[in-house]
Amino acid sequence: MIIVALGANIPAPDGAPPLLTLRRALGALAALPGLRLVGASRAWSSAPVPPSAQPRYVNAVASLAGAADPAWLLGALQGVEAAAGRQRTVANAPRTLDLDIIDLDGLVRSFPDPILPHPRAHQRGFVLRPLAELVPDWVHPGTGATLAGLIAALPAHDLVEMGPLAPV
Repeated sequence: MIIVALGANIPAPDGAPPLLTLRRALGALAALPGLRLVGASRAWSSAPVPPSAQPRYVNAVASLAGAADPAWLLGALQGVEAAAGRQRTVANAPRTLDLDIIDLDGLVRSFPDPILPHPRAHQRGFVLRPLAELVPDWVHPGTGATLAGLIAALPAHDLVEMGPLAPV
């Protein structure tokens, strides 16, 4: 199973709000060759991490089935981001779309990119809470920690459920 986190906190170049951008991104994930969109969490609103004056994020998690080379998948996701107007400027900048590979069939690697599993996913409530909707029995491939344990270890996080997320 492939797990991808989705996030956005500024409008796309065409003015689409972040929630619509995530819906469009789900449609683009469903269209990736050789992969099948299995499910998507609800959308969640979260404060920026690290804290800043940026707008709140809209976050979700999607699961995909199929086989994918990590470098190919990273390039495909960056293509979806670019199509949504993503511009890479500085770390933690506001973004029209952010797609992160959280898990790729349990693969563990520290080099080359992408690093798998995602190096900070286990620290992010905006990834773990939506992930719990899709794969409640997920185990971190690198540490063996259970999803329930990871969520229990999180500090308080400003996370608000927004409702179902469907691809367009």
